[in-house]
Amino acid sequence: MANSVLTPTSSDSRSPTEAIASVRRLVWKIAVATVILMAIGSATRVANAGLACPDWPLCYGQLVPTAEMNLQVFLEWFHRLDASIIGVLTIVLVGQTWWRRAVLPKWLPWAALASLALVLVQGLLGGLTVTEMLRFDIVTAHLGTALLFFVTVLTIGVALLPYQGNGTANRLRWLSLAAAILVYGQSLLGALVASQWALHQCLSYQSLCTVMNSHILGVVPPTLAVLALGVWAWRTPALSWPLRRLGKAALVLVALQIGLGIATFYLRLQVEPLSVAHQTIGALLLGTLVAFTVLANRDSRLA
Repeated sequence: MANSVLTPTSSDSRSPTEAIASVRRLVWKIAVATVILMAIGSATRVANAGLACPDWPLCYGQLVPTAEMNLQVFLEWFHRLDASIIGVLTIVLVGQTWWRRAVLPKWLPWAALASLALVLVQGLLGGLTVTEMLRFDIVTAHLGTALLFFVTVLTIGVALLPYQGNGTANRLRWLSLAAAILVYGQSLLGALVASQWALHQCLSYQSLCTVMNSHILGVVPPTLAVLALGVWAWRTPALSWPLRRLGKAALVLVALQIGLGIATFYLRLQVEPLSVAHQTIGALLLGTLVAFTVLANRDSRLA
C-alpha cells in the first residue's frame, strides 16, 4: 500500500501525478545546485577569494567583470551566479506550486514559500559577508542558512518520492533525526573554525584553540549517532531497501568525513581540495540523514 503523502486532492488521476513529478524534478535541480553552491563557497574561502569582488551584488560594478577576472574573482563571481540561479529556480518553484496547488499536497506551496524565505535570508547574509568584511559570525550564519535551505529542499524532494514502506522504521526516525541535528551542529562548529582560521591560529599562535578543540571533540556525538543508526538499520531485517541503502551511505560518508578531517588537520589546510571535500561531504552526510528521517517518518505511518 503506497504512502498517503502523495494522495492527490483532485479527481484527475493523471494531472496530480504529472504535477508532482514536475515539482520533484525542479526540486532535485535546486538541491544539486545548492550542493555545488556550498562547494564553490568553500573553495572561495580557502582561496581567500571572499572579498575578490569588493562590491555587492555586482562585481566591480559589472554583471561580468571581464577586465578584472582571475581565479579568485571567478570563484566569488561564480558563487554569486550559482546563488542567483538557485534564487530564480526557487521563485519558479513557489509559482509552480501555488499555480497548481489544487492538484498538489496542501503542505507543498507553504514548504516552497519557506524555502524562498531562506533564500532571501541567505542572499542578505551573502551581501553582509562582503560589506562586513567576512565577519566570522555572519560567515557562519551564511553556511548555516545554506544548510537549512538544502535540508528544506531535500525534505520536499524526498517527501514527493514514490515510496513503498512496511512499517518497520518507527524508532529509527528519531535516531536519524537526532543524528541529523548533531551533524548540523558539528557543521556550524566547523564553520566557526573555518571562518576564524582557528586551526592556523591555534597551531601557530596558541589562539582560538577552544574553538578548534570544540570542533574536534564535537565529532564524537554525531559519529556515535550515525554508527548506531547504521547498525540498527542493518539489524532490522524487514527494513525497506531505500532506508537500508541510506543507512549504509551514512556509514560510508561519516567514515570519509572523519578521514578528510584528520587529513586537513595534519596537513594544516594546505591542500585546498581536501578542505572543500570536507565541507561538501559534511553537507551530503546531513542530506542523507534528513532523507532517512523523511522516509522513516513516512514508513512509520504504516505501522
